[in-house]
Amino acid sequence: MDVEEIRKDFAYLDANRVGKDIIYLDSAATSQKPNYVIDRVNNYYRYENANPHRGAHYLSWKATEEYENTREVVRDFIGARSNNEIVFTKNSTESLNLLAYSYGLKNLKSGDEILITILEHHANLVPWQMVAKKTGAKLVYAYLNSDYSLDYEDLRAKIGENTKIVSITGASNITGELIDIKKVVGWAHEQNAIAIVDGAQLIPHVKVDVSDIDCDFLVFSGHKMFSPMGIGILYGKYDLLEDLDPFNLGGDMIEYVYEQESTFQKPPIKFEAGTQNVGGVIGLRAAIEYTNKLGMDNIYAYEHDLCHYAYSLIKDIDHIKIFYPQKAKTGSVLSFTFDDIHPHDIASILDSKGIGVRSGHHCAMPLHKYLGISATARASFSIYNTREEVEKFAQELKNVRKVMGL
Repeated sequence: MDVEEIRKDFAYLDANRVGKDIIYLDSAATSQKPNYVIDRVNNYYRYENANPHRGAHYLSWKATEEYENTREVVRDFIGARSNNEIVFTKNSTESLNLLAYSYGLKNLKSGDEILITILEHHANLVPWQMVAKKTGAKLVYAYLNSDYSLDYEDLRAKIGENTKIVSITGASNITGELIDIKKVVGWAHEQNAIAIVDGAQLIPHVKVDVSDIDCDFLVFSGHKMFSPMGIGILYGKYDLLEDLDPFNLGGDMIEYVYEQESTFQKPPIKFEAGTQNVGGVIGLRAAIEYTNKLGMDNIYAYEHDLCHYAYSLIKDIDHIKIFYPQKAKTGSVLSFTFDDIHPHDIASILDSKGIGVRSGHHCAMPLHKYLGISATARASFSIYNTREEVEKFAQELKNVRKVMGL
């Protein structure tokens, strides 16, 4: 990959327009958007804008064509068997809430168990808390080894005859660990539990084939992989989607509406009530095209190399603590803190040098409590970052203690 050529695709690097030079190390929160995606969305709103599925005129036909063609692109990108297994949502959070309400509340009862890991983002945790409280089911956690890697023995031991749902992250947004989801899905199916994968931190970085993994559902958000905000995907095996009740009700998802009752369309339209974020859908298609051009294997190799390089440069800084499972397969996320400096102060000092990192609990409060801390700082890397940026990040991180007078 020619990184300098890639960087020409990203307008945020234009210091004259942005107002300052930026080293953006917060791609795990949201990625920057390449010109290819921005131009494609702009073209849609300029020349193709209309409501899909609802008009007999040319622009509505054109919008419908672009909307449904994107479903095919997504299907191919993740290896689904049918376009009808691809549901457009707002983001991973909405997709997981759809599953919690439409599957969890319908199928769980007192005594059943939902298994997740302590690594989970709140989006794959809070909805299951709600389901457990409303149904009497029990929420069970798998925990970590001493090196911060997932304890697979603990996880497998907790999948039993009462387990009905196993819902796991594909990649941690704190430790960066890439989970062996195919293995976990297999364990879930041995006990006749359904397997859900939160792919928000996985899909932008690693090639995933849902047919090979055999997960029952998978969710991800476009905005973490170069597309606009406000577009997400729920993949589900068709027979399971068909059995789900719709999460939102209204226009377009209906078949017939009478005064006292209604019937609904088949999946995926059954779950796409109201006017959808068609511009976001178009942007997601462009983002996938852009990603495919670069190659997922190339993306992973480059980002992982940057992350490991960053780790090698900061691991020996005095008083630093890094939550990075070296022996596990990891991605492009590096979380850390000093034992005597709050992560918000770390982030603010780095920002004064033009370096943007995340600070806080990163929507993973139970994990931070488990680790015995309230917050971390997090650097996350993408294809538009360079080794020179990593070196500057490491150098300025070393200076944080001096700025704090320590």
